[in-house]
This record gives sequence, structure tokens and C-alpha cells, in this order.
Amino acid sequence: MRFGVISTAKIAREDVIPGIQKSDHTVAAISSRSRDRASEVAETLGIDSAFGDYETMFAEADIDAVYNPLPNALHAEWSQRAADHGLDVLCEKPLTVDTAGAVDLFDYCAKQGVTLMEAFMYQFHPRTQRARDIVENELGEVHTVDASFKFALSDREDIRLDPKLAGGSLMDVGCYAVSAARGFLGEPDRAFAHSRDSRDSGVDTNLSGVLSYDDGRVASISCGFDGPRRESYRVEADGGWLEAKDCFGPDHDQSVSLTYSVDGREVTETFDPVDHYQLQVEAFADTIENGETPPIDQAETLGNMRVMDALARSADTGEPVDVAGPE
Repeated sequence: MRFGVISTAKIAREDVIPGIQKSDHTVAAISSRSRDRASEVAETLGIDSAFGDYETMFAEADIDAVYNPLPNALHAEWSQRAADHGLDVLCEKPLTVDTAGAVDLFDYCAKQGVTLMEAFMYQFHPRTQRARDIVENELGEVHTVDASFKFALSDREDIRLDPKLAGGSLMDVGCYAVSAARGFLGEPDRAFAHSRDSRDSGVDTNLSGVLSYDDGRVASISCGFDGPRRESYRVEADGGWLEAKDCFGPDHDQSVSLTYSVDGREVTETFDPVDHYQLQVEAFADTIENGETPPIDQAETLGNMRVMDALARSADTGEPVDVAGPE
């Protein structure tokens, strides 16, 4: 598969493009609002073609699919424009600014006959898959999950602090914590959250929330742009517990571990370094080649967006919010 990349965002330059280039697929073109910037990145990363605007790349480049790492508020518009050219789309998380927008984008891409997948790379890491397997098959009934993703965002001009671009810690890193909790517990019934804007930026720079289930299970969610980096989840169950650190964005050359206890027996499993961006791209391309549903499908994306919507509404109103059912 030949990819075109829209924008020279850091995640594209440092993670996704190298991941594609490690696979059997290629990055054939890159575009930016600045032709000079696109050319500079293309030369550095060994990309054949560079374009000074996205639409020209869609029309003229020899590509099969587009990777979209634009700011959140631009995901839907430019994923649709790629679909207009018959290009499959791998779009960074969160797919859109809310659930309604995600529904519309999936519908649009389906009508255009192209595949759309939200890029949530951590789900392709073998540790994530092993953790879910242990929880499902060895720990017994899960009753509590705690998931957190925080880091220090020092640049006050960062686009993640811009409300017009759908910034905020929930959108940027809270989506990982929500995804982890749902991966272990399924879809919650209600959400309650409190947020803080420590930069007076117009977006949440810290958010803490609770996801509750009618049967009494509960998940705690936290995310933020202040303080030391923390990536973790812990699962408590009748038969034991499981926890992982550095669980969402380990480096490509980083070994990681998973610790769990079953009936009093504690085990630590170690995983060799892998590039989960490469694994994500390979899964996306295999889906298209085989005519299959993407591993991160519409139901998974919409489930995460519904919970994020509910957390955001609760933080705004100060009241618990029911999580909407499937569209």
C-alpha cells in the first residue's frame, strides 16, 4: 500500500512514517501548508513526492491511502476530502470532535466505498492484547479499573491548548484511559467528571472522571497536561489483579512488562520491543487487502466517543451523565 501523509506533524515524522517504512508498505507522498516544509521532511525521510497542499496530493500523487494526523477539529473535513478521491483513510485518534461527527464520517466513507480506521496504536501492542486475554480468561469478574495518562505540556502555544482545534487533555490523552477501561469492563452506563483549566486556555488541562455500571462495577479515569508523566492501568477482580505502566506510548526500542496476580500467585511477563505503529499500519493494510472490517471498527470508535462526550458534558454541568446507547 502506498500512503500519502497530510501534514508534517511530529507523530507523523517520528512514529507513523517510520512505522510504515518498516513494513512492506511505503510513504509515497507528504503534503503540508508549506511546500518547503513538506520538501524538507520528504528529503529527510526518503519520501518521493512533496506537495504544498493536501488536495493536490490527493489528486496527483500515486497513493492508495491517506494517514491523517491533523489537529482534531480538522480530522473529519480532510478525511472526507481524501475519501472523495477514493483513498482509504487511517486517521489519528480521536477520530472526530464528538460522536455525531464520527457517525457522519463513517457514513460518508462508506458511501464513497473507502475504508476508515481510527489510529489507536497501543491496541496493537502484544502487551495490550495479552492483558485483555488475562483479564477475560484468568482473573474472574472484574470490579474496578483505574486508568491514567498524564504528562507535562510546557508549550503554551501548543495546538492541544486551542479550543478551536478541539484541544484538551481528554481529547489528547484521556481517550487512551477511556479505551483501556472499556477494553476491560465494556460500555459504562454513566459518567461523572471534573475538569480544570490551569492555563486559562479554554480547554481542560486536567480531567478526572468515574465511569459507573449498573451492576456496581466502576472505572476511574484521569488525564492531564500538568505534572510528571504517568501512563498506567490497574484492574482489580475477584480472582486477582493486573497492572501495567508505560502502557500507551512505549518507545519502539523499549521492553515493557505486565504484572498480575491470580489466586495469590504473582507473575511478571516481559515483552520484547515492538513498533506498534508498524503493527497498526500492517493491520490496516491487511484489512483492506482482505476486504475485512478494520480491527478498530466503527463500533469501537463510537463506543469510545460516547464515553468521552459524556465525560465532557459532566465536567461542564457538574452532574452525572448517562452514556448514550449505540446509534
